[in-house]
Amino acid sequence: MHAKRLAWAITGSGHYLRESLDILQTLQDVDIYLSRAAAEIIKQYGFQAQLDATGHKVYQDKTASSIPVERFYEGVYHTLVISPATSNTIAKMAYGFSDSLVTNLFAQAGKTRVPSVVFACDTAPELESEAPRDNVVKVYPRQIDLENVEKLKLFADTAVVENMADLQSTIMQRLATHHELYLHAGVQVADQLAE
Repeated sequence: MHAKRLAWAITGSGHYLRESLDILQTLQDVDIYLSRAAAEIIKQYGFQAQLDATGHKVYQDKTASSIPVERFYEGVYHTLVISPATSNTIAKMAYGFSDSLVTNLFAQAGKTRVPSVVFACDTAPELESEAPRDNVVKVYPRQIDLENVEKLKLFADTAVVENMADLQSTIMQRLATHHELYLHAGVQVADQLAE
């Protein structure tokens, strides 16, 4: 039996994209899913080399259904991470839409009870965000954007995190929990065989 993997989806936002890619470089056994906008933004921000340096398999948004559906129903993943997640993606997920690669990943994770960790870009009334060419811009999320984040926080098996430290910590907790459950299951099998 193969060890379960982490699925990581990236949407079309530069907000903490660099930091998300930094975290990805520290992880093993990850499949990366890029929305169409994410593929564009990564090139626009000059992060293609950083993405390639992760060494992970990358799936692009050429199909919204077959690959993620199959892999979640086959039990390939123990956790889905979506980071960064744009306000558009958050709104669609909060209202149950699954009309793109990333929103379908989230829907399939929910339907197969695979926990999701979401780093939402718009979590405060005022933010500073990285723009292309190392510029930092002020962003003022709309009330509806903030409400959609709050709505998503109510979803079962979904952790919405608001900063990189919480994202890193939550991912590490998921990895530790999965590892302990796998070892625990192995101990139970060994105990049963010994009886």
